[in-house]
Amino acid sequence: MPLPTALQGRLTIPAVAAPMFIVSKPELVLAECRAGIVGSFPSLNARGEGVLDAWLARLNAELTPADAPFAVNLIVHRSNLRLAGDLALVVKHRVPIVIISLGAKEEVIAAVHSYGGVVFHDVTDDRYARKAVEKGADGLIAVAAGAGGHAGTLSPFALVTEIRRWFDGPLALSGAIATGDAILAAQAAGADLAYVGSPFIATEEADADARYKAMIVEGGAADIVYSNLFTGVHGNYLAPSIRASGLDPDRLPTSDPSKMDFAELTGGDKKAWRDIWGCGQGIGAVDAVVSAGELVARLAREYEAARRRLLG
Repeated sequence: MPLPTALQGRLTIPAVAAPMFIVSKPELVLAECRAGIVGSFPSLNARGEGVLDAWLARLNAELTPADAPFAVNLIVHRSNLRLAGDLALVVKHRVPIVIISLGAKEEVIAAVHSYGGVVFHDVTDDRYARKAVEKGADGLIAVAAGAGGHAGTLSPFALVTEIRRWFDGPLALSGAIATGDAILAAQAAGADLAYVGSPFIATEEADADARYKAMIVEGGAADIVYSNLFTGVHGNYLAPSIRASGLDPDRLPTSDPSKMDFAELTGGDKKAWRDIWGCGQGIGAVDAVVSAGELVARLAREYEAARRRLLG
Protein backbone atom coordinates (compact mmCIF):
# COMPACT_ATOMS: atom_id res chain seq x y z
CA MET A 1 0.00 0.00 0.00
CA PRO A 2 1.41 3.47 -0.82
CA LEU A 3 2.34 5.87 1.94
CA PRO A 4 -0.31 8.32 3.15
CA THR A 5 -0.73 11.40 0.96
CA ALA A 6 0.81 13.52 3.70
CA LEU A 7 4.13 11.72 3.14
CA GLN A 8 4.22 11.15 -0.59
CA GLY A 9 7.04 13.02 -2.30
CA ARG A 10 8.06 14.84 0.87
CA LEU A 11 10.76 12.58 2.33
CA THR A 12 14.49 12.66 1.61
CA ILE A 13 14.76 9.17 3.05
CA PRO A 14 11.98 6.85 4.29
CA ALA A 15 12.32 7.76 7.95
CA VAL A 16 10.45 9.14 10.94
CA ALA A 17 12.29 10.75 13.86
CA ALA A 18 10.79 9.18 16.96
CA PRO A 19 9.13 11.39 19.60
CA MET A 20 11.40 11.40 22.65
CA PHE A 21 10.24 12.48 26.07
CA ILE A 22 11.86 15.79 27.15
CA VAL A 23 14.32 15.69 24.22
CA SER A 24 12.03 16.42 21.24
CA LYS A 25 10.87 20.04 21.04
CA PRO A 26 10.11 22.45 18.18
CA GLU A 27 13.74 23.29 17.34
CA LEU A 28 14.54 19.63 16.78
CA VAL A 29 11.27 18.91 14.97
CA LEU A 30 11.79 21.84 12.59
CA ALA A 31 15.33 20.70 11.80
CA GLU A 32 14.18 17.13 11.15
CA CYS A 33 11.33 18.19 8.86
CA ARG A 34 13.53 20.63 6.94
CA ALA A 35 16.07 17.86 6.42
CA GLY A 36 13.36 15.72 4.83
CA ILE A 37 12.15 13.27 7.45
CA VAL A 38 9.07 13.33 9.68
CA GLY A 39 9.86 15.18 12.89
CA SER A 40 7.83 14.43 15.99
CA PHE A 41 7.42 15.23 19.67
CA PRO A 42 5.30 13.92 22.57
CA SER A 43 2.53 16.34 23.54
CA LEU A 44 3.62 15.88 27.16
CA ASN A 45 6.87 17.74 26.34
CA ALA A 46 4.86 20.97 26.08
CA ARG A 47 4.50 21.92 29.72
CA GLY A 48 2.61 24.92 30.98
CA GLU A 49 -0.54 26.75 30.03
CA GLY A 50 -0.70 27.51 26.32
CA VAL A 51 2.66 25.91 25.44
CA LEU A 52 1.32 23.10 23.23
CA ASP A 53 -0.99 25.55 21.46
CA ALA A 54 1.98 27.82 20.73
CA TRP A 55 4.22 24.96 19.56
CA LEU A 56 1.64 23.68 17.09
CA ALA A 57 0.97 27.16 15.75
CA ARG A 58 4.71 27.70 15.27
CA LEU A 59 5.25 24.42 13.44
CA ASN A 60 2.35 25.09 11.09
CA ALA A 61 3.59 28.63 10.45
CA GLU A 62 7.26 27.81 9.85
CA LEU A 63 7.08 24.55 7.91
CA THR A 64 6.33 24.69 4.19
CA PRO A 65 5.08 22.13 1.63
CA ALA A 66 8.74 21.64 0.69
CA ASP A 67 9.42 20.25 4.17
CA ALA A 68 8.40 16.87 5.54
CA PRO A 69 5.27 16.91 7.75
CA PHE A 70 5.45 16.76 11.52
CA ALA A 71 3.81 14.39 14.00
CA VAL A 72 2.58 14.62 17.58
CA ASN A 73 2.65 11.66 19.96
CA LEU A 74 -0.32 11.21 22.31
CA ILE A 75 -0.16 8.84 25.27
CA VAL A 76 -3.56 7.12 25.21
CA HIS A 77 -3.48 5.71 28.72
CA ARG A 78 -6.08 6.33 31.41
CA SER A 79 -3.48 7.98 33.65
CA ASN A 80 -2.73 10.70 31.09
CA LEU A 81 -5.05 13.42 32.38
CA ARG A 82 -3.99 15.75 29.56
CA LEU A 83 -5.24 13.55 26.73
CA ALA A 84 -8.56 15.31 26.07
CA GLY A 85 -7.05 18.78 26.11
CA ASP A 86 -4.07 17.82 23.98
CA LEU A 87 -6.31 16.05 21.48
CA ALA A 88 -8.48 19.16 21.16
CA LEU A 89 -5.38 21.19 20.24
CA VAL A 90 -4.27 18.53 17.76
CA VAL A 91 -7.64 18.88 16.04
CA LYS A 92 -7.57 22.70 16.22
CA HIS A 93 -4.18 22.83 14.48
CA ARG A 94 -4.93 19.93 12.13
CA VAL A 95 -1.74 18.05 12.98
CA PRO A 96 -0.97 15.97 9.87
CA ILE A 97 0.27 12.83 11.63
CA VAL A 98 -0.61 11.63 15.13
CA ILE A 99 1.27 8.79 16.81
CA ILE A 100 -0.70 7.12 19.59
CA SER A 101 0.90 5.00 22.30
CA LEU A 102 -0.24 2.73 25.12
CA GLY A 103 -3.79 2.33 23.97
CA ALA A 104 -6.06 2.67 20.96
CA LYS A 105 -9.29 4.58 21.51
CA GLU A 106 -11.74 4.86 18.65
CA GLU A 107 -12.79 8.35 19.70
CA VAL A 108 -9.18 9.59 19.56
CA ILE A 109 -8.65 8.12 16.10
CA ALA A 110 -11.99 9.47 14.89
CA ALA A 111 -11.08 12.97 16.08
CA VAL A 112 -7.87 12.92 14.02
CA HIS A 113 -9.69 11.49 11.01
CA SER A 114 -12.31 14.28 11.27
CA TYR A 115 -9.93 16.77 9.64
CA GLY A 116 -8.04 14.31 7.44
CA GLY A 117 -5.16 13.51 9.80
CA VAL A 118 -3.31 10.19 9.74
CA VAL A 119 -2.93 7.97 12.82
CA PHE A 120 -0.02 5.62 13.46
CA HIS A 121 -0.09 3.36 16.52
CA ASP A 122 3.12 1.96 18.02
CA VAL A 123 2.88 -1.71 18.99
CA THR A 124 5.20 -4.37 20.36
CA ASP A 125 3.45 -7.52 19.17
CA ASP A 126 0.99 -8.82 16.60
CA ARG A 127 -1.96 -8.94 19.02
CA TYR A 128 -1.77 -5.23 19.78
CA ALA A 129 -1.22 -4.48 16.10
CA ARG A 130 -4.52 -6.18 15.25
CA LYS A 131 -6.34 -4.27 17.98
CA ALA A 132 -4.96 -0.96 16.73
CA VAL A 133 -6.13 -1.57 13.17
CA GLU A 134 -9.52 -2.79 14.40
CA LYS A 135 -9.92 0.52 16.24
CA GLY A 136 -9.15 2.45 13.03
CA ALA A 137 -5.41 3.19 13.02
CA ASP A 138 -4.11 3.98 9.51
CA GLY A 139 -0.57 2.76 10.10
CA LEU A 140 1.54 0.85 12.58
CA ILE A 141 4.94 1.32 14.18
CA ALA A 142 6.49 -2.04 15.04
CA VAL A 143 8.62 -1.38 18.12
CA ALA A 144 11.06 -4.29 18.18
CA ALA A 145 13.91 -5.36 20.44
CA GLY A 146 16.64 -2.78 20.87
CA ALA A 147 14.47 0.32 20.50
CA GLY A 148 15.05 3.23 22.85
CA GLY A 149 12.61 4.10 25.61
CA HIS A 150 9.55 1.85 25.85
CA ALA A 151 10.32 -1.16 23.68
CA GLY A 152 9.33 -4.72 22.92
CA THR A 153 11.42 -7.88 22.96
CA LEU A 154 10.62 -9.42 19.57
CA SER A 155 13.07 -9.63 16.68
CA PRO A 156 12.27 -6.99 14.06
CA PHE A 157 12.18 -9.73 11.42
CA ALA A 158 9.68 -11.80 13.38
CA LEU A 159 7.48 -8.82 14.26
CA VAL A 160 7.34 -7.37 10.74
CA THR A 161 6.72 -10.81 9.23
CA GLU A 162 3.75 -11.49 11.50
CA ILE A 163 2.21 -8.07 10.86
CA ARG A 164 2.71 -8.26 7.10
CA ARG A 165 0.85 -11.59 6.94
CA TRP A 166 -2.41 -9.64 7.29
CA PHE A 167 -1.66 -5.89 7.15
CA ASP A 168 -0.71 -4.13 3.91
CA GLY A 169 -0.98 -0.57 5.24
CA PRO A 170 1.80 1.85 6.18
CA LEU A 171 4.30 0.21 8.53
CA ALA A 172 7.31 1.75 10.29
CA LEU A 173 9.95 -0.29 12.09
CA SER A 174 11.70 0.77 15.29
CA GLY A 175 14.64 -0.92 16.96
CA ALA A 176 18.33 0.05 16.91
CA ILE A 177 18.08 1.83 13.53
CA ALA A 178 20.98 4.30 13.42
CA THR A 179 22.47 3.95 9.92
CA GLY A 180 21.30 4.27 6.34
CA ASP A 181 22.02 0.57 5.89
CA ALA A 182 19.58 -0.22 8.70
CA ILE A 183 16.92 1.99 7.06
CA LEU A 184 17.24 -0.03 3.86
CA ALA A 185 17.18 -3.25 5.89
CA ALA A 186 13.91 -2.15 7.48
CA GLN A 187 12.42 -1.79 4.01
CA ALA A 188 13.86 -5.12 2.90
CA ALA A 189 12.21 -6.76 5.92
CA GLY A 190 8.83 -5.41 4.83
CA ALA A 191 8.49 -2.01 6.50
CA ASP A 192 7.78 1.19 4.58
CA LEU A 193 9.57 3.50 6.99
CA ALA A 194 12.35 3.41 9.56
CA TYR A 195 11.66 4.91 12.99
CA VAL A 196 14.88 6.51 14.27
CA GLY A 197 15.24 7.85 17.80
CA SER A 198 18.43 7.66 19.83
CA PRO A 199 20.83 9.18 17.23
CA PHE A 200 18.77 12.38 17.35
CA ILE A 201 19.49 12.76 21.08
CA ALA A 202 23.10 13.49 20.11
CA THR A 203 22.17 16.45 17.92
CA GLU A 204 22.67 20.14 18.53
CA GLU A 205 18.94 20.89 18.44
CA ALA A 206 17.94 18.19 20.93
CA ASP A 207 16.92 19.43 24.37
CA ALA A 208 19.14 16.96 26.18
CA ASP A 209 21.71 17.34 28.93
CA ALA A 210 25.27 17.50 27.57
CA ARG A 211 26.10 14.43 29.66
CA TYR A 212 23.24 12.56 27.99
CA LYS A 213 24.59 13.40 24.56
CA ALA A 214 28.10 12.37 25.62
CA MET A 215 26.81 8.99 26.83
CA ILE A 216 25.22 8.42 23.42
CA VAL A 217 28.48 9.23 21.63
CA GLU A 218 30.63 7.16 23.98
CA GLY A 219 28.26 4.24 24.48
CA GLY A 220 27.35 1.04 22.70
CA ALA A 221 24.78 -1.74 22.83
CA ALA A 222 26.34 -3.22 25.97
CA ASP A 223 25.48 -0.01 27.85
CA ILE A 224 21.72 -0.50 27.44
CA VAL A 225 19.56 -1.94 30.25
CA TYR A 226 15.99 -3.20 29.81
CA SER A 227 13.75 -2.52 32.82
CA ASN A 228 10.19 -1.58 33.80
CA LEU A 229 11.24 -0.04 37.13
CA PHE A 230 11.03 3.58 36.09
CA THR A 231 7.60 3.91 34.45
CA GLY A 232 5.93 0.53 34.89
CA VAL A 233 6.49 -0.20 31.18
CA HIS A 234 9.58 -2.07 30.01
CA GLY A 235 12.06 0.13 28.23
CA ASN A 236 15.74 0.52 27.36
CA TYR A 237 17.91 2.91 29.35
CA LEU A 238 21.56 3.97 29.54
CA ALA A 239 23.33 2.07 32.33
CA PRO A 240 25.69 4.98 33.17
CA SER A 241 22.70 7.23 33.89
CA ILE A 242 21.24 4.57 36.19
CA ARG A 243 24.54 4.35 38.10
CA ALA A 244 24.70 8.15 38.34
CA SER A 245 21.29 8.06 40.06
CA GLY A 246 22.64 5.72 42.73
CA LEU A 247 21.21 2.46 41.40
CA ASP A 248 22.90 -0.72 40.25
CA PRO A 249 21.83 -1.38 36.64
CA ASP A 250 22.62 -5.07 37.10
CA ARG A 251 20.34 -5.44 40.13
CA LEU A 252 17.19 -3.48 39.34
CA PRO A 253 13.92 -4.66 40.89
CA THR A 254 10.83 -5.00 38.76
CA SER A 255 7.82 -2.71 38.99
CA ASP A 256 4.12 -3.55 39.14
CA PRO A 257 2.72 -2.65 35.69
CA SER A 258 -0.63 -1.74 37.28
CA LYS A 259 1.10 1.23 38.91
CA MET A 260 1.91 2.84 35.57
CA ASP A 261 1.06 6.54 35.89
CA PHE A 262 1.76 9.01 33.11
CA ALA A 263 0.23 11.84 35.10
CA GLU A 264 3.47 11.85 37.10
CA LEU A 265 5.52 12.54 33.98
CA THR A 266 4.02 16.02 33.74
CA GLY A 267 5.40 16.92 37.15
CA GLY A 268 8.87 18.04 38.13
CA ASP A 269 9.94 15.24 40.44
CA LYS A 270 9.78 12.19 38.21
CA LYS A 271 13.22 10.81 37.43
CA ALA A 272 12.48 8.69 34.37
CA TRP A 273 13.92 10.42 31.28
CA ARG A 274 15.02 13.44 33.30
CA ASP A 275 17.82 11.72 35.22
CA ILE A 276 17.60 8.13 33.97
CA TRP A 277 17.93 8.35 30.23
CA GLY A 278 16.21 6.24 27.60
CA CYS A 279 18.28 4.97 24.70
CA GLY A 280 18.33 2.22 22.07
CA GLN A 281 20.96 -0.35 21.21
CA GLY A 282 22.01 1.31 17.96
CA ILE A 283 24.15 4.04 19.50
CA GLY A 284 27.40 2.35 18.52
CA ALA A 285 26.92 4.08 15.16
CA VAL A 286 26.92 7.55 16.77
CA ASP A 287 30.37 9.07 17.16
CA ALA A 288 29.78 12.83 17.45
CA VAL A 289 27.21 15.46 18.34
CA VAL A 290 26.10 17.01 15.04
CA SER A 291 23.16 19.01 13.74
CA ALA A 292 19.98 17.13 12.88
CA GLY A 293 20.52 18.13 9.25
CA GLU A 294 24.00 16.61 9.24
CA LEU A 295 22.66 13.41 10.79
CA VAL A 296 19.94 13.07 8.14
CA ALA A 297 22.49 13.80 5.42
CA ARG A 298 24.72 11.00 6.73
CA LEU A 299 21.80 8.59 6.86
CA ALA A 300 20.87 9.55 3.29
CA ARG A 301 24.41 8.95 2.00
CA GLU A 302 24.58 5.58 3.72
CA TYR A 303 21.13 4.64 2.47
CA GLU A 304 21.98 5.43 -1.16
CA ALA A 305 25.33 3.64 -0.89
CA ALA A 306 23.61 0.55 0.51
CA ARG A 307 21.04 0.64 -2.32
CA ARG A 308 23.83 0.82 -4.91
CA ARG A 309 25.66 -2.10 -3.33
CA LEU A 310 22.55 -4.27 -3.40
CA LEU A 311 21.24 -3.23 -6.79
CA GLY A 312 24.62 -3.21 -8.50
